[in-house]
Amino acid sequence: MNRNATFETFGGMRTLVADYRHWSVQARPKQVTLGAMILLSHGPARSFSELPPEAFTELSQVVRDIEATADDIFGYAKINYLMLMMVDPHVHFHVLPRYGAPVEFEGATYPDPGWPGQPDLGASEGLAEAARVAAVLKAAWPKPHA
Repeated sequence: MNRNATFETFGGMRTLVADYRHWSVQARPKQVTLGAMILLSHGPARSFSELPPEAFTELSQVVRDIEATADDIFGYAKINYLMLMMVDPHVHFHVLPRYGAPVEFEGATYPDPGWPGQPDLGASEGLAEAARVAAVLKAAWPKPHA
C-alpha cells in the first residue's frame, strides 16, 4: 500500500479501519463526535484536483461504506465531510457523524458538541478512544476492500 506521511499523523495502523487502492479510512485520533473518521487519499496529492480519475471513481464506494457502517453502528442523524488540509497537507476529509441527542456506545453516553450547528472541532475530551472505535468499525466494515 502506497500511503503518504499523513497516514501516521492520524494514528497509522493503530487507527486503520479499511484500505482501498486510493484511500484509507482511519478512526480520527481526536473523536470530536463518536465514530469520527479520517478519509485519506494515498499518494502525494496536496489538492483535490491532483487526484487521479480512478481515485474519484473509488471514492463513491468508500463513501457508501463509511456511511453504511457508521449508520449501522452509531445511528447518526447526519454526517459531515470536512476537507480542511490546513495542517496536514495531503488530501483528506474529516468525517464526522452527527447526533441530535447523546448516543450510547459501550456503556457510555457521548454528546455531539455543536449540534445542530457546526461541529466543535476542539471538543474531544472524554470521548471514546480512537483505537477502540477503529476496532469496532473495522469488524463491521463491508468485505472485500483492497
